[in-house]
Order: sequence, then C-alpha cells, then structure tokens
Amino acid sequence: MSIRTLLFSGVLLALLVGTGPALGQSLDVEKLSAMEARSIGPAGMSGRVTAIDARTDNPDVIYAGTASGGLWRSNDGGIHWTPIFDDQPATSIGAVAVDPNNPDVIWVGTGEGNPRNSQNPGTGLYKSIDGGETWTHLGLKDSRSIHRVLLHPDKSGVAYIGVQGASWGYNEQRGVYKTTDGGETFENVLYVDEKTGVADLVMDPENPNKLFVAMWQYRRWPWFFESGGPGSGLYVTHDGGETWDEITHEDGLPKGELGRMGLAIAPSNPDRVYAYVESKNNALYRSDDGGSSWRMMNDDMGQIGGRPFYYADLRVDPKNPNRVYSLHGNVTMSEDGGKSFEPFLQGTHPDHHAMWIHP
Repeated sequence: MSIRTLLFSGVLLALLVGTGPALGQSLDVEKLSAMEARSIGPAGMSGRVTAIDARTDNPDVIYAGTASGGLWRSNDGGIHWTPIFDDQPATSIGAVAVDPNNPDVIWVGTGEGNPRNSQNPGTGLYKSIDGGETWTHLGLKDSRSIHRVLLHPDKSGVAYIGVQGASWGYNEQRGVYKTTDGGETFENVLYVDEKTGVADLVMDPENPNKLFVAMWQYRRWPWFFESGGPGSGLYVTHDGGETWDEITHEDGLPKGELGRMGLAIAPSNPDRVYAYVESKNNALYRSDDGGSSWRMMNDDMGQIGGRPFYYADLRVDPKNPNRVYSLHGNVTMSEDGGKSFEPFLQGTHPDHHAMWIHP
C-alpha cells in the first residue's frame, strides 16, 4: 500500500468514526443521511469482454479475457466460470489463443486493445502449457497493449503477436512480432514508428504465411483522443512476415489519412476479405481477390456501427462467406456480403468486442 493510500485511508477513517474520545463526542450518523455515495475509482471495470477462444476438440472449454478482470475459463460451455490469471501482475487481457495442435497450450497477450479512457495496460505476453493452471511470462513487457495473438495451424512454435502499444504516449515496442521457437525469442517483423501499433491482424486459413495487418496511429490525452495519421495503413505478407506490401487507395481503399481498421477473412473462401475502415467517410470494404483490389460496400453507420476507434471487430461465418457480423453497440449481421446489415443481438450491455464461432 502506498503512502498516499495510507494517508487517504486515515482521513477517510477519521471522517467515518469521528475524533473519538479526544473531543468527547461520537459521530451522529443521521447527519450523513442526505449524503449520497459516489464512485471515486478505479477507472477500470471488468465488464468488457475483450477476447474469446475455445478448444475446437471440446468447445465446452472456453477462455474469456476481460478489460480489467483477468482471464476466465469455463469447462461446461459457459455455465460456470473460474478466474485463472489472478496470480499474474496484469488484469487487463488483450488477446487469448488456444494452440490448435495442443489445446493445453494457451497464449495470452495482456493490455486491452480498445483504448477508451478506462483502458488498463498490460505487462507483456504469457503462455500456459497446462490449460491455464500455471503461466510463464515470455516477454514484450513494454508492449503495454497486445491486441492479437495468432498461432500457426501446423507449427506450434510459430506465433504472430500484434502489439498495439501505449495509448497515453509513444513507445518503441509496437508492431508485429514473430516467434518461431515457442516464445523464447521474438523478431519485430513489421514496425512503422513509435506512434503506430496493430489495430488488427488476421491469417489466411488456407495459407498461414499470408497475413493482413491494420496498422493504426493513435494517441489519447485526458481531454482528447486522436485516431488516425500518416502511420496508419493496411499491409499484407505472403511469406510469413519476411516482406510486406502496403494496400492503398490505388487498390480501392479510401484516400487520405486512415484510422483504425477491423479485418476478417472468410474461412470458406479466403479470397473474400472484409475491412471496416475508419477514414473521413467510415465504411466497410470488401475484396474478392485475396486483397488485391477493394470496393466500398456499406457506409451506413446505423448498420455497421459507429465509433470505429472503439468498435472495429468483424467476424465471418465459417461456412458462408456472405454472412458477416459487425460488433459494436449491438451486433449486426449481413447475409449479402456486407451490402446491408440487420440486427442480430440487441438489448445487452452495449460493448461488443469479441466473438467466437465454432469452425
């Protein structure tokens, strides 16, 4: 406990119990009846679910990460939940990934990737080899926010880490990191600058050497949030991160500075790629040729969701490339490849950032 906390606690205690025998009188509680309690912190809350993954061989085993409430596991399809990360120094979860080759291996990136003013930072990347019973800190301790962790479908030692970085300032540990030895060492395979981090990172389900990453320049101040800048852009690699090509307005994306982007690839047709792009005119874009060319499909904020700096997650049905989900204040669904959206989930707490669909 800090000195400041001790001093505050002492003042609070004095207010509650009075001065006692020193003044020869006790506190008349009835005099406080007109006072109303108000929250004075902390700013974080555990209500936001930020990441979900599950065992494909046993989908009753689910892992859910929260904005400031740690990581939870359910063994019965979501009926009961147990916290499994409480003994670690970070309570904010940005990403969770179950190894498809060994479901006892769980990777967790700490630090939420939705930079509200209530965002809590993380302390790097963690890994469990026993289903979350124990954890090992792998590194990237200065990343502040790890928004995505992608695991190679065939090689358990290969992982891509999408580091978003600090929200309240600039830091060098940003961009896409790759490990080929299970997290013993990392290489920064895509870096723009100290202002720009990863907004989203997706892998082609049929070609794990092909990945798309949305790089995002952003910064938060107590009184202002800046989303977008010259560092933002959409990139693709075809060789596992050795080289990257930037996708621009010449390929169909909007002109001018870009902000946050949410990405999704259709598992049943990897040539179909979706991107929710924050720009002067926020809109959903689609590629039907694996990312070579793009066209705008929908710019109705009432359908695809507003505030893309905060809501920018897309999901595609594993069997139907035309069925797209947009996660925002509600969840809306398109059945025509993004041309139109209808409500899918309404009436719940209006923060949707994570969704898992059994493949």
